[in-house]
Amino acid sequence: MEFRVLGPVAVRLGEQVQVVTGRLQRTLLGVLLSRVNQPVPVDALTDALWGGNPDPRAAQKLQLHVHRVRALLDDPDRLSFGNSGYRLRAAPEEIDAERFRVLADEAANLEPHRAVKALRAALGLWQGVPFAGVDVPALNDWARQLTERRLTACEALYQAELACGLHEAVIDELTELTAEHPLRERLHGLLMTALYRAGRQSDALAVYRRARDIMVAELGLEPGPELRELHQRVLGGDLREPVAAVHGDLPAQLPADVRGFTGRDAELSELDGMLATEPPMVIAAVAGTPGVGKTALAVHWAHRVRDRFPDGQLYVDLRGYGPDEPLSAADALAGFLRALGLDGAAIPDDLAERAARFRSLVDQRRLLVLLDNARSVDQVRPLLPGSATGFTLVTSRDSLAGLVAREGAHRIGLNRLPIADAVRLLHGLLGARAEAEPAAVGTLVERCARLPLTLRIAAELVRSRPGRAIGELAGELASQQDTLDLLDIDGDPYTAVRAVFSWSYRRLDPAAARVFRLLGVHPGHDVDVTAVAAMTGTGRQETRRALAALVRAHLVDQAPGGRYRPHDLLRVYAAELAEADDTAAPLTRLLDHYLATACAAMDVIAPHERARRPVVTAAATRTFDDYQAAFGWLDTERANLFAATLHAAPAYVVGMSDALWRYLHLGGYDDDALTLHTRALVAAESLGDAAMEANARRTLANATFRAGHVPPALAHLQRARELYQQVGDRSLEAAAWNNIGIMHWRQGDLAKAIGCFRHTERLYTEIGGTGLRAPAMNNLARLLCMLGQYDEAYEQFERGLENARASGNRASVTSALCGLARVHLATANHSEALGRATTALTTAQDTGYRVLAGTATRLIGAAHRGLGEHETAVRHLDAAIRIARMVGEPDDLMAALNERAAAHVDAGEWDAALGLHREVLATEDGNRDELAHALAGIGDVHAALGDDDAARERWRRAAAIYREMGMPQADDMAVRLLTTRPRPARSV
Repeated sequence: MEFRVLGPVAVRLGEQVQVVTGRLQRTLLGVLLSRVNQPVPVDALTDALWGGNPDPRAAQKLQLHVHRVRALLDDPDRLSFGNSGYRLRAAPEEIDAERFRVLADEAANLEPHRAVKALRAALGLWQGVPFAGVDVPALNDWARQLTERRLTACEALYQAELACGLHEAVIDELTELTAEHPLRERLHGLLMTALYRAGRQSDALAVYRRARDIMVAELGLEPGPELRELHQRVLGGDLREPVAAVHGDLPAQLPADVRGFTGRDAELSELDGMLATEPPMVIAAVAGTPGVGKTALAVHWAHRVRDRFPDGQLYVDLRGYGPDEPLSAADALAGFLRALGLDGAAIPDDLAERAARFRSLVDQRRLLVLLDNARSVDQVRPLLPGSATGFTLVTSRDSLAGLVAREGAHRIGLNRLPIADAVRLLHGLLGARAEAEPAAVGTLVERCARLPLTLRIAAELVRSRPGRAIGELAGELASQQDTLDLLDIDGDPYTAVRAVFSWSYRRLDPAAARVFRLLGVHPGHDVDVTAVAAMTGTGRQETRRALAALVRAHLVDQAPGGRYRPHDLLRVYAAELAEADDTAAPLTRLLDHYLATACAAMDVIAPHERARRPVVTAAATRTFDDYQAAFGWLDTERANLFAATLHAAPAYVVGMSDALWRYLHLGGYDDDALTLHTRALVAAESLGDAAMEANARRTLANATFRAGHVPPALAHLQRARELYQQVGDRSLEAAAWNNIGIMHWRQGDLAKAIGCFRHTERLYTEIGGTGLRAPAMNNLARLLCMLGQYDEAYEQFERGLENARASGNRASVTSALCGLARVHLATANHSEALGRATTALTTAQDTGYRVLAGTATRLIGAAHRGLGEHETAVRHLDAAIRIARMVGEPDDLMAALNERAAAHVDAGEWDAALGLHREVLATEDGNRDELAHALAGIGDVHAALGDDDAARERWRRAAAIYREMGMPQADDMAVRLLTTRPRPARSV
């Protein structure tokens, strides 16, 4: 049952929607819904229905209308009568106005691209003016509130779409809405922003002038400060697109601020001063001994000044010192580029290219970059922005002399806390107990080497022993320092802190002590409760208690998201302690947990491939309710999953590669895929296991192909196919044939590609009952469509769609829908193409397949172009080009550029069309059919300009490619060549 008031009052029962036609019934139902689940007195209802015209029979007439309303309900008892009046029962989700409110409120807490989806769904509930046809005082207030909320939701929607980079897409709607509501300043501001970012600065300024004229004339007031400031920013050219336009939210990666931060006033002032110089200094390096508080200082200062960097804050722990391998500059850049909106193959393979792309993205942005725990200058240098508008802060145990000499970094040497600040820190941590024993506090400060890390650990131990004097504990520490080895790092005498660690460790209960030791065994950088519980073999509640004890003792830091991480020095100490334990069983349980849970996550993401995943002996220790939760867990644990393969048997490495390949492909983690699958191939070859080697080669071929290296990818697949034949795995043999077909397609050999896809189909038919055939069916259908065999292509796409839906393969569902749209476009059935492509876009957005979202967006644009809706077509094609650039999908980019060029031809904009076609020709590793389309398009433009010689030369080249690929466009080119005669070109 659904009640609708956002438009004409109506009820929906099942699939049947019935508009309430009688004015009195509409009024009665509306008033009851306005006070749903509450009794409404009879007098209030009769007053709403008949107003100032009292009728002695009003009560009887009311009963008649109540009877008619009851007839609309699924259960007449929903509308009951009691002493206080009539009560209509309905759940909030049964009322469209309430569903609208919930969706709009939820959107406020979502990142922009998800907020757009929620807000579009909320606004889609509106069918017109609330309570259309009903005008009674009892409902007017609610109607006004709903209308205001709708406008607020519209503003939030356009704000989110601007954050997603859809500037041109929102201009028309914003223009219309500002005309309807000329006194809403926020709408004018959003329209100005959209116009400016679309390159229309003068139009943006004109919007402000019109808004000001209206407000002065209507209200006698100047625009508010926000709109005036926006006007000044447009005038000054300082209204740039956000850095993370595609993903929406600006990067905000700083760790949590340090609680109880004490001292360092001079260093903080020194950092502040760097922002005030002219020109401002842009690189600072904080250097000092371990535990001296470099990260704490950097993070605390970054939080103090974050408002001065409106384009966001980037943070990375470079892991320069500690038990982990240092993070490479290439991996750090990949993380930054993803945070700034890039996905997949849009992230270059080469380190220098990544650094250049990073510098381009952050050029002239006011961005704060915090590079924590750097090992060397070489690790830092590629991560530096190139412009002077941002600020980079580096922390390291190294002096980073090269950074100072070459890049002009300002180095701040961080020494141990001054005695006064160290004492003040302990006073802040211990309160009255420190005041009662000043001499003991001084002794404890020296015993802890005046290092903030050890001071916090010692303070927690003091708090945990309320019956002992501080002086007694300081003496105990002194005696232990005489008997324990001192931890000497880099020859620094002030890093002798093992005694302090030991002092705190010995106070732990056995369960917490064991967890601490196992953290030294864990191969990754941070960990969650579930993984620790897997290692200990105990329950999550007991594990959580142990971790809480470690956090209280400052032996472990708790990071956002329920994750735990010990300081580097403490990890070394924990690993030393663990050497006396039998760690084989905990490590085995951990590895089993990671593999089993990774497989469980992939079962949600790609259920159709469940049979291909490795067989796991352990049960997954957590489950996932939906696609986003599964993908989010894999994103969070990716580094740990990779680290696990460094400590595992070869079979485990192959299994993890098999489990993760689809996730790495969908997420665009191409570097990680190449690393893991190469590691898997080495492992499989060491075992001499043909099936494992075949799996490793298949997954490595996919990663190699994604990196643009077709010949080696094809070689891996050919060998994988042979191995699958040897071991009798016909399903994976078919998968290898499908992938080989893709390689031939990419190389332009359509005949070989079709042969591979048809052979794949035959294998799947012989196997029977497989839910894995949809990708091959869609691939074959696409080639048939390219070759002009539209009827067979359509039938094949329909079969692929049916198979994909039945098997839960959401990527193939979207791909098949896009394919059906392609066939409709090719046969000039543009309305049907628009419907299929729109459904495909919704599916792609729901599942996060950004590549397919770009494809669907392009097809929507092409359909609108076919329908003659030029402006709408261009808006979608521009969005498709932006998506293709961001996700690094050259095929989609070339197709979108070609389609956009055709739109310019429609408008007679010849130079713009030529520029886009030439960009297609310059695309590396491009599809040959799109290259041919671009050549044909260039020829068409030259012919329109009267330069028939240039046109014929392009047509000949296009015809050669079409003929080589067996495409029907070869005949079109031949006709053009035969019917066009050379003639002098006219000037442009």
